[in-house]
Amino acid sequence: MLMGKKDKPDKPSKKKAAQYQNGHSITADIKIGHENKLDRKLYEKEMDKCHIELVKLQEWIKNKGLKVVVIFEGRDAAGKGGVIKRITQPLNPRVCRVVALGTATEREKTQWYFQRYVAQLPAAGEMVLFDRSWYNRAGVERVMSFCTDDEYHEFMRSCPEFERMLIRSETILIKYWFSVSDTEQERRFQDRIAKPTKRWKLSPLDLESRRRWIEYSRAKDEMFKYTDIKQAPWYVVNSDDKRRAHLNCMHHLLSMIPYEDLTPEEMFLPPRQEDTGYVRPPMTDQTFVPDVF
Repeated sequence: MLMGKKDKPDKPSKKKAAQYQNGHSITADIKIGHENKLDRKLYEKEMDKCHIELVKLQEWIKNKGLKVVVIFEGRDAAGKGGVIKRITQPLNPRVCRVVALGTATEREKTQWYFQRYVAQLPAAGEMVLFDRSWYNRAGVERVMSFCTDDEYHEFMRSCPEFERMLIRSETILIKYWFSVSDTEQERRFQDRIAKPTKRWKLSPLDLESRRRWIEYSRAKDEMFKYTDIKQAPWYVVNSDDKRRAHLNCMHHLLSMIPYEDLTPEEMFLPPRQEDTGYVRPPMTDQTFVPDVF
């Protein structure tokens, strides 16, 4: 069981990156620690390899009709959105889609709590990435008193069985918690304040969550106590170094689903149609975007 008063990265260590269950190995030894950022060139090299493997995994999911749910949770500015962006970058949005639900509507508030999330679950051949999930009830709703004590305790009782039910229905469920230290979260918040293009990432709720660090720590620990179950354990990603967090999470995700290379065979372009004398209208009849650059 993963318990602690603060989400702090583990001490630096050196270990070999995990080999995938299907035998694919895409890296050598990588230093795991947060005293220095991972070298950009190494990061980009490993990211390219991860993307190649993710495309293979995508084809496997589509061809074998797998149903995959990946949950990304963590404190504000922990890096959830960044890793989701990099996972989806090379993938087909018809196979892999992101779900980031907003606040429940008044109608949704009267429904079974899990109902609006169930509507987003994958069909066969799909992978769904939840950027925050039903665990809002155990985190922000608990800390900010957006739910009653009875609603909170009912969630803690029913969530493990809900997830077991998903797994019994042949859904692959993988849960990640992105762990960021208080000092790194502070640095990222200050960076968002300083850069106009990032200020949209901050809301009054984010600022209040920063103030309530200890309450969120307690809520996270209680959440793990009840929902870190054998059938669907939590996997913690040390995220003070974003580059390491991206690669470590993607490596782990690839190791969780055995897959084979179903990359389509090389294609050859057929010859174009022969010119039959068709005369197109003049291009001056069309409205073009101005050439500013």
